[in-house]
Amino acid sequence: MAEISAASGPSTSGEAHDAFMKVRFEVELEFLQCLANPVYARFVVYPHALAFLDLLQHKSFRDEMKRIDEATRVHELQYHHWRWPNHETAAGDGDAEADAAEPVDTLQPAT
Repeated sequence: MAEISAASGPSTSGEAHDAFMKVRFEVELEFLQCLANPVYARFVVYPHALAFLDLLQHKSFRDEMKRIDEATRVHELQYHHWRWPNHETAAGDGDAEADAAEPVDTLQPAT
């Protein structure tokens, strides 16, 4: 990754801005290259992984996931969300309990 040294740094604010933008571009390009890596790309295929990463930033959500009943509930919500994309349910399959499941995007950390 490129770095700007203080000793040989730009002399004007315009040059400093240009140098900063070049470094930023290189960092963002490196990020895009990481996304192309199959090790990372598989997480983009599953956008719920990103939603759970956001939820895991909240201590209350992490604490709730330590309880087996709450972890099971979240697992079931996610399953039903994948089973019926866009929160549509399969009509007439006889699974009334599953039809009543709330969508996974209602998961919110407790405040």
